[in-house]
Amino acid sequence: MEIKEVKDNKKQFLSLLLLADEQENMIDKYIDRGIMYVLDDEGIIKAECIITDEQNGVLEIKNLAVKPEYQRKGYGKVMIDFIIKNYKEKYSILQVGTGDSTLTIPFYEQCGFIRSHYIKNFFIDNYEQPIYEDGIQLIDMIYLQRKLK
Repeated sequence: MEIKEVKDNKKQFLSLLLLADEQENMIDKYIDRGIMYVLDDEGIIKAECIITDEQNGVLEIKNLAVKPEYQRKGYGKVMIDFIIKNYKEKYSILQVGTGDSTLTIPFYEQCGFIRSHYIKNFFIDNYEQPIYEDGIQLIDMIYLQRKLK
C-alpha cells in the first residue's frame, strides 16, 4: 500500500472526487489550492484525499473518498492517519466539513473528531440539486475537528 501526492491532472480522479462532493463546480473551488493524495493498493487507486490550509493552524479535509467496493475496509482511516502523521508538526487542528449523515459523522467520530460548529443551510444554498445520504436530505454543513498537538 502506498499513498502518493498528485500534483498534476487531479481531475483524472473526478469520478472518485464526486463520491465525496457531488457537484463538480464545488470541487473546482478547492482542487487547485489543495494538496491531493491517492492511496494505491496493489496497483489500484482505492481512495483519495484533498486537504487545504485554512490559516491559523487549521488544516481541512475538503474531500475524502473511497471507491464503493473498498469502503468499510479501513482505507479512509489510513488516509486520515497519513494526514495526521505528516501534518501534525505544522498544524494544530485537522477539521472536516460534512453533511449531517449517519454514514459520515460516526466515521469521523471514530477517527477522533468532535463536532465543532456548523453552517446553516450550506447544502441548500450551495448545491443545485438536493443531496441525500442514507435517505436523509443534507441541509447544514457540520464541522468536526481533531486536535493535532
